[in-house]
Amino acid sequence: MTCPVPIAVTGLGCLSGAGMNLDENLATLFAGQRYPGPPIRFSTDHPVAYPVLELREEFKLPLDEEQLIYARTGQLALAAALEALTDAGYDEVSLRSKRVGVCIGTTVGCALNCDDFYRDYKDGNSPGMSIIERYLRSNPAAVIARQLKLNGPVQTVVNACSSGTDAIGLGAFWLRAGVCDLVISGGADELSRVTYAGFSSLMITDSSPCRPFDVNRKGLNLGEGAGIMILERGDTVEKKRIRGRVLGYGSACDAHHLTAPRPDGAGLQAALAEALQTAGVSPQQISFVNAHGTGTPDNDRIEGQVLQKVLPGVPFLSTKGYTGHTLGAAGAIEAVYTLACLERGEIPASIGFVEPDPAIPVAPVTANTSIAGTVALSQSLAFGGNNAVLILSAEGA
Repeated sequence: MTCPVPIAVTGLGCLSGAGMNLDENLATLFAGQRYPGPPIRFSTDHPVAYPVLELREEFKLPLDEEQLIYARTGQLALAAALEALTDAGYDEVSLRSKRVGVCIGTTVGCALNCDDFYRDYKDGNSPGMSIIERYLRSNPAAVIARQLKLNGPVQTVVNACSSGTDAIGLGAFWLRAGVCDLVISGGADELSRVTYAGFSSLMITDSSPCRPFDVNRKGLNLGEGAGIMILERGDTVEKKRIRGRVLGYGSACDAHHLTAPRPDGAGLQAALAEALQTAGVSPQQISFVNAHGTGTPDNDRIEGQVLQKVLPGVPFLSTKGYTGHTLGAAGAIEAVYTLACLERGEIPASIGFVEPDPAIPVAPVTANTSIAGTVALSQSLAFGGNNAVLILSAEGA
């Protein structure tokens, strides 16, 4: 059953370790550049300084002194939302005549950056409440709704590393259900000392720049950022304003393990099947796949095996070598990249890949590659066995 109401994408916004806006991100990707390094906004006593991909510059938002209490995740989400809204031709005034929903995915958001408060309290002190007040004000979806004075539904999706993908899928559902006219959807996540230490303890971080799908891959690099899409009903928006469309969305859970994907990839296959069905497209119509591609041994092996089974011969890549794994923002950033690459008719090299893995029957592209067609797929595999897939098309590509 295909989606009865077409969902138009009218604006895109993105910031990450690859750039401070979408144009900078794309320039970095197609130049084959990346900027991993030790974290600069926090420190740990871990003996290995695992590289991360932080924003290369500090971003400035038009916030007054009271609003600056928003934590970094909320500010990242707002920055990408403002870029996307400008791209779509909206400002705060023009949004007032519409029912505008906000659906943002995140994982830890700002919650784990309260550790200074907890440490101070544990030491027997009486820490001030400013950190807690910041936390309570910093739900990323609520930050956008509050700042822009919006009156539609507001939802923060916390579904591990598929959160951003799921948020876009849910935003499209709101529009099809008629509960709003426009949705600001995507994902955002900041780097956190606790997240950094947690992934280090899981021993799935690479001490070198990550190498998705490569036989010598050792794990992921963490990153931060936000990706936002402006979604509108495609049957009510002017065609000249449409950049692309959300054709399909699928979601399924492995119900297998807290962190490891199911060995047979059944959950991912189910999500792919649902996305293809709702989009009304065949595997042969997919121009390329923006894979999850974390650089961890299990994820890449199982994802590669599923791609060979369901989408044989379809070019694919991972962009996490450029951005790091941005957790709840990853699926949204990658969805934005996917649509932008469809518009461009080209995908960048999957940076970090050099030597094929005999256990993976497919290999990502190793050079900037022209693509034919107007339909592509972006997928996310998350802790808890969550799998989410978006199928996107470019308008007039």
